[in-house]
Amino acid sequence: MPTVSVIIPTRNDAPKLKTCLALLSQQSRPADEIIVVDNASSDDTSAICATAGVRRIPVDLPGIPATAAAGFDAAAGEIIARLDTDSRPPQDWLEHVERILQASGPLTAVTGPADFYGGNLLVRWTGRYLFLGGYFTVVGFLMGHPPVFGSNFALRRGVWAAIRTIVVRDNADVHDDFDISYRLRPDMTVIYDPTLRVGVSARPFASWSSFRRRVAMSLVTFRVEFAHEPPLRRRLDRFRWGYWQRHQNGPHRDESPVEDR
Repeated sequence: MPTVSVIIPTRNDAPKLKTCLALLSQQSRPADEIIVVDNASSDDTSAICATAGVRRIPVDLPGIPATAAAGFDAAAGEIIARLDTDSRPPQDWLEHVERILQASGPLTAVTGPADFYGGNLLVRWTGRYLFLGGYFTVVGFLMGHPPVFGSNFALRRGVWAAIRTIVVRDNADVHDDFDISYRLRPDMTVIYDPTLRVGVSARPFASWSSFRRRVAMSLVTFRVEFAHEPPLRRRLDRFRWGYWQRHQNGPHRDESPVEDR
């Protein structure tokens, strides 16, 4: 069986972190290691990690991109799973993740949606349909494959090893899950499984200011990623790779379809 690491980036979110760690302790397939990456918290995060017996890594560079990347770098597992502090994984979450990735190739990631909790019906509807629905539909179209959702995804160690030097770490306004998704190579696969669900707080949509903040971050993220690689060229690369894969038994099977950049 592959070893599994769980990464949780956090900043001043001790109560929700405590709940998330309690749910991870009840998994039908226990994690081999849990790493909480602490972005300069001033609350009880350190004490909660000590009580739960999980590894805590302090990170001073602000923002989730740097925080999450530090956790992925430190992970020892062959499968690296990612949650947020407000994620509420069901008891079979890691078992589900492991089963999917064991049956898949070495350069595979898996992700799923969320069931939003907290707030009123309108807030939860906004999170489910406007935010997540738009993310998987619009971003998936731009990328040519499903994006990973930061509160609920896992990837094979080889995926991170291949992209860790090109992900954004120094811009706190970039959505790290979008960035990871966009840096995936054409030979990498993202599996979207609608049954791989976790609970996620609807608090980002509880006020217009927090919602505007997410929209502003999305615009920054689009600008950063499109400067790295225009979406049309990215989709073309993936199309060429897929075409080559389907015809690799032909006369040009030893030629790579994507030029080195």
